[in-house]
Amino acid sequence: MTHLHSKRLPGPPPRGRTLAAVVGLVAALTLGAIGQAKAAAPAPDRASGNVSSADRWTDRAHGFASLAGGTTGGAGGKVVTVTDQASLARYAAAEEPYIIRVSGAIAVEPFGSDIVVASDKTVIGVGDSGEIVHGELHLNPGTHNVIIRNLTIRDSYVEGDWDGKTQDFDAIQMDTVDHVWIDHNRFTHMGDGLLDIRKDSQYITVSYNRFTDHNKALGIGWTTNVLTQITIDHNWFTGTKQRNPSADNCAYAHLYNNYLSAQVDDGDPVWTYGNWSRGHTKMVIENSYYDGVQHPYQADATAELVQRGSILRNTAGRHDEWGAAFGPRDFYDYRLDPASAVPALVTRFSGPQKRIGAVELNVPADYPTVQAAVDAVPDGNDSAVTVSIAPGTYRAKVFIPAAKPRILLRGTGQDRSDTVIVHDTPAAYGGSTGSATVRIAANDVTARNLTFSNDFDEAAHELNGEQALAMKTTGDRIVFEDTAFLGNQDTLMTDSPNLTAISRVYIRDSYIEGDVDFIYGRATTVVERSVIKALSRGSATNNGYITAASTWKGNPYGFLITRSRIVSDAPAESFHLGRPWHPGGEVDAVAQVLIRDTELPAAVKSSPWTDMSGFSWKDARFAEYRTYGPGSAVTAYRPQLPDADAATYTVANYLSGADGWAPYAHH
Repeated sequence: MTHLHSKRLPGPPPRGRTLAAVVGLVAALTLGAIGQAKAAAPAPDRASGNVSSADRWTDRAHGFASLAGGTTGGAGGKVVTVTDQASLARYAAAEEPYIIRVSGAIAVEPFGSDIVVASDKTVIGVGDSGEIVHGELHLNPGTHNVIIRNLTIRDSYVEGDWDGKTQDFDAIQMDTVDHVWIDHNRFTHMGDGLLDIRKDSQYITVSYNRFTDHNKALGIGWTTNVLTQITIDHNWFTGTKQRNPSADNCAYAHLYNNYLSAQVDDGDPVWTYGNWSRGHTKMVIENSYYDGVQHPYQADATAELVQRGSILRNTAGRHDEWGAAFGPRDFYDYRLDPASAVPALVTRFSGPQKRIGAVELNVPADYPTVQAAVDAVPDGNDSAVTVSIAPGTYRAKVFIPAAKPRILLRGTGQDRSDTVIVHDTPAAYGGSTGSATVRIAANDVTARNLTFSNDFDEAAHELNGEQALAMKTTGDRIVFEDTAFLGNQDTLMTDSPNLTAISRVYIRDSYIEGDVDFIYGRATTVVERSVIKALSRGSATNNGYITAASTWKGNPYGFLITRSRIVSDAPAESFHLGRPWHPGGEVDAVAQVLIRDTELPAAVKSSPWTDMSGFSWKDARFAEYRTYGPGSAVTAYRPQLPDADAATYTVANYLSGADGWAPYAHH
């Protein structure tokens, strides 16, 4: 037969999405004049160009931790979730990389004990409730490439020992390490310091943390060598007395957009202070906010300190500035928020955040293939994991097994056609299921901004089994947003584990193309606001079938194609809307398909439903409702859904099930 190829993806259909406006907090906050010191104009990040909340959550380290190879933590390793001390200690100390998610509060015994964190680790709280109680995270000399994020570390304080002289119980302590990112944590009420960065540690960033209710907050140094490079930004020091921070013999200490408030007032004239540039430190302070602080910034005679643009309220004591220090932008770009915005920004965004606990696995930056990233997700996964896929063509198969739910596959390109997962296997080599480029057996999987393709060329081969699936799903609560499915016969199969099991699939703002039975299976499937292209096979009379549903007879809802467009390059009157598929002759598979509020092309036959394998289409549950376009003329062979039933066959009713699933409500 003559085959006319059509693998080209048109531009995405109108999405109709309401884009959430990103509101810059600075616009709502006036730049106060009280206590203003050398107000610096805001220097937006050169990439983002504005002040907003949109990119406050990134899984990539910034500042000094981003230099000299960067800090990636456990990226490339397995993802594990821990709920007890033994598991946390085992994975944290392992030789291989791990992304360790801390779920809930882990009480450490004996009181004040260390949890040793080895190289190539990410320790991250799930949601905003991951806690380490009565214990310390400890990085031994030589440790490198560690990320600690989104945790609360609290309560190893020794009663009566305000100065922390009896026990060295820090929240985090590190000695002679490199490439460490401490981000979005809350440290409070520990036995000595909250965060101690000691003895020649290098390439450190401390960002968006809360240091609260303690004597000693953040100390850096304990060495005569001038090596440490450290970025400290958007942290909130409140209810602390000293070390906010104390930076001793740092080669470069860049402090910006920090908020110091409600300093402990115990009458100490010397050791109650804000930022201290000690020894031979070169320190730059930019656009920070000091409220109720004694000695907000000070420097030893041997040190250097440059301050620009900070706001001072209710402060007293030393305000030292001398020397040239260094230029932070000679090392890295950064977004500098106006000082007036700092209290609102830092109180809102510092400390653990619910959004951060969702792990992001980057392909190919950290995992060479999509399958490698999927394999890193733990079995029984109980929280969201995003597999972010960079633009490119990935010629490989992908399988998401049932044991790995709650995965988001997300293309990071500007268009869904930028990121393509493709293979070329026909059913002749492994059966229909074996031909699928991507298989999703897990529940609660979403794919967004991606193209799935099976580019097996059926015109170039004569095989007994030319079905070639781009996608097969058997899981429940599967969502495809702004995706494309490219193939010929059997492009997209939405199925369920067995005949009487009901799985649900929601497809929105997407594109599906094929020729024979290219949307098929027994899952309850809604295709909304999408483009479906029926490809010509070169016939003047029969170019194929759009649907082949095999809905269980006990399920009232099979396929719903709604508010969409069906287009075709096939001749007029040469395409069927569908036929009833009874796999293996299964009599209880009784197709249900409704096409409503959808444009139909002239290629659609005036008798659009047809028999299959001896089963009559008239025994299936086929109907149209308010279709329009050149292929929509009503005939005696086109069942129409009565108006009285229209309220029953809606997107909500197809998808809600017993759990009230409503993925469409997120738009």
